[in-house]
Amino acid sequence: MTARALETPAPTQRRGFRFSPSMLVWPAVIYLILTTQAPFFMTLYYSFIRWNIQIPGERPFVGFDNYAGLLTDPQNLSVLFNTLVLTVGTLVATVVLGAILALLLHRPFPGRPLMRTLLMSSFLVMPVVTAVVWKNLLLNPVFGFFSWISQALKLAPVDYLANYPMASVITMVAWEWTPFAMLILLTSLQSLPDDQIEAARLDGVTPFQEFRYIVLPFWRQALEVVILLETIAFLQVYGEIYASTSGGPGIATTNLPFFIYQKGLVEFNVGVASAAGVIAVVLTNILAVFLLRMISNNTASGGHS
Repeated sequence: MTARALETPAPTQRRGFRFSPSMLVWPAVIYLILTTQAPFFMTLYYSFIRWNIQIPGERPFVGFDNYAGLLTDPQNLSVLFNTLVLTVGTLVATVVLGAILALLLHRPFPGRPLMRTLLMSSFLVMPVVTAVVWKNLLLNPVFGFFSWISQALKLAPVDYLANYPMASVITMVAWEWTPFAMLILLTSLQSLPDDQIEAARLDGVTPFQEFRYIVLPFWRQALEVVILLETIAFLQVYGEIYASTSGGPGIATTNLPFFIYQKGLVEFNVGVASAAGVIAVVLTNILAVFLLRMISNNTASGGHS
């Protein structure tokens, strides 16, 4: 028997369709496009037409008239200003208070786990419930907690929602979101090596220098996460305003989300509401990028000083 006959035939390779790793990602990409980009482009399309749901047959193309009306009306400019004030004011309050609480909870003391749990509880409350609690139990000028304190101190009660509406809304949202900033910063702080702190203290640095040159640069990525997520969340604040002030007095607390609700679901003006929605998306991206660059430059310069 020859050697050729003794050779076993090579197994035939089955050629079939194979999924590459990149192809497995496409279902998720298509899903994200359909759920995020498709509604955005529809909103962009509606922003260029004049459409009132009560008159469904009339949808004339008006170009940038909806945007021009939004950006030239002094009342609408006040809405944009309120949105910026609410976002920046709440962001500063939550980051500062969250950093202070994170520094305090990083130090060991009796009852620290219980205190950490109690401080986190306000973040689990729904926005509408937060507004109802603050409006009726705390800020009410007749039977609210702060009114009771004022009467105990022989002072006149203050109607905070009427006299200080924006400050009241900022306080509500900050009370709700400060635990989020505290948790992110505390988690980051717990990963800081102890030998760096001990070496700095042996060199005689002050607590302020320790915070500026060690803790703050170490917090850079955590601060970027907090600022990015909270900026997006604060630009979308709606439930607290709806349940507490309804955008008032007047338009003192009307921000872009509440303005979009009024135009789209109260006045049924889809074109103007869509234009305001596009402006809200653009404003969110601009403000988030600006704040991230600012905090990155500050922490970088602090680390190299």
